[in-house]
Amino acid sequence: MKNLLKLDVLTREAFAPYGDVIECREGEFHHINNGMVERYHDLASVQAGAPEGRIGISLMRATPYRLPHEVDFLERHPLSSQAFMPTSATRFIIVVAPRGPTVALADVRGFISQPGQGVNYAPGVWHHVLFATEACDFIVVDRVGGGPNCDKFNFDAGDRPVIADAPFVH
Repeated sequence: MKNLLKLDVLTREAFAPYGDVIECREGEFHHINNGMVERYHDLASVQAGAPEGRIGISLMRATPYRLPHEVDFLERHPLSSQAFMPTSATRFIIVVAPRGPTVALADVRGFISQPGQGVNYAPGVWHHVLFATEACDFIVVDRVGGGPNCDKFNFDAGDRPVIADAPFVH
């Protein structure tokens, strides 16, 4: 298949150029509430940008995409970060490209999350819209308010990344 996009396992280190991985990791918490709660503190840098923006928390109900899937566009939010956290132990696909005025096909990366992981896209990072592998609700933390905060990059028909299959997706 032309322009086949390999999906790497989502790790903090691999995803760092694009934002934050949100997850509970062994030993990275402190106890609160009389020792009954483990707090995994400050996992993502939430940014609202511009004076007319503020941070909002939303829920999204995602329908799964069918594979293979041809990626025809990516979007970015130049003024703010955007976080996605599934509400159940599911995986989802993440497609990203570095900040910049356009997207080069060679720079597009694909990841597959592990159950319990979410992501926070840094401002200006190109990304695919929410790409569920099964029906799931997601908590979304992002900017709400006035001003333009969504740009779209359309791939040419012959230069589109293709996700043929995703490991662990049934």
